[in-house]
Amino acid sequence: MSARSEQALVAHGLSKRFKTGRTFIEVLKNVDFDARHGDLTMVMGPSGSGKSTLVAALSGLLRPDTGEVQALGQDLWSLRPGKIDKFRLEHCGFIFQGFNLFAALTALQQVEIILKYQGLSKGQARERAVQALTEVGLESRMNMRPAALSGGEKQRVAIARALAKNPRLLFADEPTSALDGENGQIVIKLLQRAAKEHGAAVICVTHDPRLEAYADRVIHIEDGRILDDRRTARSAETIAAQTQPELAGA
Repeated sequence: MSARSEQALVAHGLSKRFKTGRTFIEVLKNVDFDARHGDLTMVMGPSGSGKSTLVAALSGLLRPDTGEVQALGQDLWSLRPGKIDKFRLEHCGFIFQGFNLFAALTALQQVEIILKYQGLSKGQARERAVQALTEVGLESRMNMRPAALSGGEKQRVAIARALAKNPRLLFADEPTSALDGENGQIVIKLLQRAAKEHGAAVICVTHDPRLEAYADRVIHIEDGRILDDRRTARSAETIAAQTQPELAGA
């Protein structure tokens, strides 16, 4: 079986509720979910629909009240907290709308630091970081700090940082919401490349309907439940042309 048709992640029966005052709000209601390598999956829904909570539960950031997540063949929530942290470091990339960059570090250092945590040598981390930033078109901005970068450039640094890890699971939460249309399109195309060229299972949370055109699969969630799950025409047309993934610098 091709790596591009393999399931990367399967979840069953995810529920999550939060206490507000004396009452509880159920944010996820017995949700089943799966994602495949090589797919860009859009999770769409209005604010408060539960989409960000779902991604947090799938990625090991927020423990669900019920349900299980099989991620890359591991029962994620049966692991000890330290093992979950290690799993995220080794296998997951994260991209958020707020960029989450360190103000004092250059673009190159932003990428290098996470690679050093993975155990790469200084030279290996530098080489991989340069390649990742070049891939997202920031070869001339590597020595700039966040204050000197535009919003679109900051998000591309965040994408380079995620891709440099060669993640098998890539989670993006509203990655284009702080960007204008042109930069948003650049970012979503980079996420598409992460799936198609690197073979990652890319799960992108968004409320922007313009991004549907780039998805292989679109899942609509509302009031904590999945209402619709469909593969796109674009996915059907391109699946035969997909090739085996390889991350530059891996």
